[in-house]
Amino acid sequence: MTISKTLPPAPGSGTTTDAAPAHVGSLGLVQGTALYIAAVLGTGILVLPGLAATAAGPASILSVLAVFLLSIPLAGTFAALASRYPDPGGVASYVRRALGRTWARMAGYWFFFGVAVGAPVVAMLGAQYVVAIVGASQSAVVWVALAIFVPPFVSNYFGLRVSGAVQLVLTGALLFVVIGVVAVALPAASPARFEPFMPHGWGGVGTAISLFVWAFAGWEVGTHVAGEFKNPRRVIPLATAIALVVVGAAYFALQYVTVAVLGEAAGSGSVPLLDLVATSTLGVGPMFVAVIAAIVALGVLDVYLGAFAKLGASLGRDGDLPLWMAPGVESGGVPRRSLAVVAVLTGIYFALMVSQDLNLAPFILIHTSSMVSIYALGMIAAVRLLDRWSPGWWMAVVSVGLTLGLLALAGPHLLVPGLLAGAAVIVGLVGNVRAVVKVAA
Repeated sequence: MTISKTLPPAPGSGTTTDAAPAHVGSLGLVQGTALYIAAVLGTGILVLPGLAATAAGPASILSVLAVFLLSIPLAGTFAALASRYPDPGGVASYVRRALGRTWARMAGYWFFFGVAVGAPVVAMLGAQYVVAIVGASQSAVVWVALAIFVPPFVSNYFGLRVSGAVQLVLTGALLFVVIGVVAVALPAASPARFEPFMPHGWGGVGTAISLFVWAFAGWEVGTHVAGEFKNPRRVIPLATAIALVVVGAAYFALQYVTVAVLGEAAGSGSVPLLDLVATSTLGVGPMFVAVIAAIVALGVLDVYLGAFAKLGASLGRDGDLPLWMAPGVESGGVPRRSLAVVAVLTGIYFALMVSQDLNLAPFILIHTSSMVSIYALGMIAAVRLLDRWSPGWWMAVVSVGLTLGLLALAGPHLLVPGLLAGAAVIVGLVGNVRAVVKVAA
C-alpha cells in the first residue's frame, strides 16, 4: 500500500533543468532495494490473493501478470524522475511543476480523502488475523480493529515515529512469511483447481487487476527520498528493477498456491494466509503469521496516519483546506489539528465499512482508483518534465496509456476521485474570485 508524503509547493512551474544537484545521501543498493520492497509489498499479501480469486477465479494469476507488466514502465518512469529531479514532494511536486496548482490540488485531495479510505482496510486486515488465531467470534473484528488504531494515533499525537529500520525489518518478516507459506502449501497444489480457468470472464480479470493496484502501488517512494541515495542516477533504477522482480515473484507465487491449493474456497475466508498454512502438515505456526500481520498493520498505520496529518496541514497552509489545519506543517512540527481531521475521516470510513458487513473490496477499489488517478497525472507530468525521446520519456508515454486503461477498469469507483477533482476546481475558482475582489477593494 502507498503512503503519501506532504506536498510542498514546487519551485516554479514548467520543466526543470536536467542537471540534478549534488547528493551526499547514505542509501546504497542494498538499503535502497529494501526500501522499495518495503514500500510496495505492504499489507496486500494478507487479503488480495483471496479477493482476486473471488473476482476472477484461477484467471486471477493473469491479473498479477498484467499489473506486473504495467509496473515495469511505471516504476521505470518514477525511477527516471527520482534520479534526475530529486524532490521530497514526490508526485504532487512534479504535477505542480508541469501542470499547475489546480492539478496539484487534485492530487492532494486524492491523497488526503481518497487514498485515506485504505486506512480502515489496513486495520481490518490485522484484526482479522488476530481474531482468527485466538478463535474469537467475527463480531470481535471491529473492536480489535479499533484497538489497532489506538497506538498509531497516540504515537502521532506525540510526534513519535516508527523508525525506517523497524519498518524494513517488519516488511522483511512479512516477505519471509510469504516464502514460508508458499513453501509449505505447495505440496497440496493441484492443477485440477484451475478449471474452469475464467469463470467470471474478462470482467472478473479487470476487477482483479484493479484490486492488485493496491499490491503494486508504491513505486513513487524513490521520488520522496531520492536525496538520500549515494548515487541516485545509478542506484535508484537498479534498486527499482530488483524490487520489481522480487515483489512480482512473491505475488505471483502466492496467487498460484492460493488458487491451486484452496480452489473455489480461496475467497471464502478473510485470512487466506492462515487458510494456506492450515493445509500443511509441516507444523508451521499460524501464530507467527498472525502476529506478523498485526504488527505490520500497526507499523503501516503509524506512517500512514502521520503522512496524512502532515499532508492535511500542508493543504491548509496552501489554502486548499482550512487554514485552521496548518499548525504543525513545519519540519519537526506535530500537526495535531490535521490529525484530528484524519481521525474524523477515518472514523467515517470505518463506520461505512462496518455498515457494509466488513466488505473490503469496494474500499480497496476506491483507494486504488484514487492512486491510479494520481499516477495518471504523474505520468502526464513526466512526459513534460523528462527529456523527449529519452528512455524515461518513452516509459512515461507508455505509462500514460496504461494508467488511462486502469482508470477505465476502475469504472464506477472513479466517482470518488471525480467528486474530489470537482471540489479542487471549485476551491480554485473561489480562491480566484476572492483574490479579484480583494484587489478591487
